[in-house]
Amino acid sequence: MRKKMTKRIFIDIEKCYSCKECKAKCSYYYKHSRTFRDSEKEESQNKGFEKFFSKVLQYYICRKCEDAFCITACSNEALFKDQNGILHRSLFRCTSCKSCLVACPFGTIYKDVLEYKSSQCDFCLPRADDKNPPLCVITCPEGAIQYIEIEHDEKQDIYEINKNLVARVKKWILEPIGK
Repeated sequence: MRKKMTKRIFIDIEKCYSCKECKAKCSYYYKHSRTFRDSEKEESQNKGFEKFFSKVLQYYICRKCEDAFCITACSNEALFKDQNGILHRSLFRCTSCKSCLVACPFGTIYKDVLEYKSSQCDFCLPRADDKNPPLCVITCPEGAIQYIEIEHDEKQDIYEINKNLVARVKKWILEPIGK
């Protein structure tokens, strides 16, 4: 029996040209649809899409070393890889010492690529369905963001970033390095 697939946000990095329409729509919705104290209202901005897009960008540029120098260099054990080889930063352990930036032999870790704050994006799950896809999907003029049933497929360069996010990114290398 075949496993039932669920819809997820799919980003095709090859189609995205960084117009930021998706970020603007998402920020607008969250800024104007929720109640904030007056002092927070001016400063409030949903960085949710920006944060999960940074995960896709990091996956795109990281060389995915088998024995990652950045992880070894971190004295606080703040960096780790998940089962898909995606690099993550522990928000509580990182002291922003930037040892990982220095240790990366390819210079692919930028100070803001690995997020320091947790994503506020809820993937529009409370309201997303077949008739109402997430706001970033509706807004994307190039179709780089879709809300579809899709699975991890390395042959097609499609990788699962997390349970709600899948992306098409080209791999830098065919074999892991760093041993």
